Amino acid sequence: MHLMEYDLYCLDYKDFFARVLDNSVDLAIIDPPYNLKVAEWDTFKSQNAFFDFTYDWIDRLIPKLKSTASIYIFNTPFNSAYILRHLVSKGLLFQNWIVWDKRDGFNYAKRRYVAWQETILFFTVSKEHTFNADSIRIPYESTNRIEHARKKGILKNGKRWFPNENGKLCGDVWDFSSERHKTKVSGKTQKTMHVTPKPLDMIERMIQASSSEKDLVLDCFMVSGTTAIAALKHNRSFIGNDKDANFVNYTKERIKLMHKTLHGGKHGTHSKQVSGFQESSLSC
Repeated sequence: MHLMEYDLYCLDYKDFFARVLDNSVDLAIIDPPYNLKVAEWDTFKSQNAFFDFTYDWIDRLIPKLKSTASIYIFNTPFNSAYILRHLVSKGLLFQNWIVWDKRDGFNYAKRRYVAWQETILFFTVSKEHTFNADSIRIPYESTNRIEHARKKGILKNGKRWFPNENGKLCGDVWDFSSERHKTKVSGKTQKTMHVTPKPLDMIERMIQASSSEKDLVLDCFMVSGTTAIAALKHNRSFIGNDKDANFVNYTKERIKLMHKTLHGGKHGTHSKQVSGFQESSLSC
């Protein structure tokens, strides 16, 4: 496997988007700040300041998307309600409100239901978007019933239905363990480079569903680089940005390690100018 082209930026998001060419991006996967105050980068003076920031990066992203592009945005359910309204007002097409059922950690809420989920908004620029439903099929739940159906089928609406060998179509409630629970050592969670890393297999699902090989994937808040790894793993080009040099360098090292794994310990320089960029940069 040969790694596709990728470009990493260390810039303020405004400067980053100024360098991205219009109508160049096939898929954007964005895990932005939530205003939960988990770190300095996630802390805003007010709710209004947070939404001003959020709407601004969205407005700068939209012109960069191709007419066939898709966008996934992570956030809290509350914030996502406002973000959804803004995306609709900008003419983007709503596809799904995806619930990530992660059940991560302990939450002692006594005056409301325990928060076990995060929201992922799935929007497209038009109805002509890529969606590879068969690439992201998931296992059937009722194994005994499905085993019976494989032999004799199940009568539905006058027709005999047989299960798909690759599983059922993927729904909008996703069960993925959080990354910090996947990397436990002796039952204890470990400190990660980023406080809220997203699971690689979940990002892979988005990339496989909403892009094709050689497409261009963008992440303007790439932090630990999971979207970069998932994109390159599935033969997509990638352009990413983070204003924190530590995150950019960490992503670069993850890509180097991926390349060494694929090519027997040898690593060449595969960061190239991607077609969606005016120039290449990896400096702060």
